[in-house]
Amino acid sequence: MARTAATASALDQSAVQHLIGYRLALAEVATRRVFQRHIGTPFKLRPVEFTVLLLLLASGAATPKQLASTLHVPPPNVTVLVDRLVERGLLLRQRSDTDGRALNLRLTDAGQDLARRAQRASRSMETGMLSALSVAERAMLGELLHKLVQGGTAAAPA
Repeated sequence: MARTAATASALDQSAVQHLIGYRLALAEVATRRVFQRHIGTPFKLRPVEFTVLLLLLASGAATPKQLASTLHVPPPNVTVLVDRLVERGLLLRQRSDTDGRALNLRLTDAGQDLARRAQRASRSMETGMLSALSVAERAMLGELLHKLVQGGTAAAPA
């Protein structure tokens, strides 16, 4: 039996529809596309770099260990990330005033400027994508995603 081009390209997704991870992966594709259009390309930032800039803009300073914990990534990944932002002149490493062994990470003036401009652009970037949801549904989605993150960071059984 011959299939049309539209039918041939559509796969039966019933075997994966029960998987939250599958649905989250599809949603991530859409959110990354929106991010790239509004933040990634115009500001030359990766999602994790944007996140670090906003975290430091809000907090003033952080240690690499605090960033690793907040981002749920291994410390060596944070080191590579910080190196890239330092090379771009967006971040400074400074020795702690209270513990000479500890490093504090701070935004440079250029980093603060870029973070503020990217933050302004981010305020409305998801509006179109979220327009199908009511205000209550958006709030619920945020709460549910938070719960999934919290549950995912709990110790996994061996």
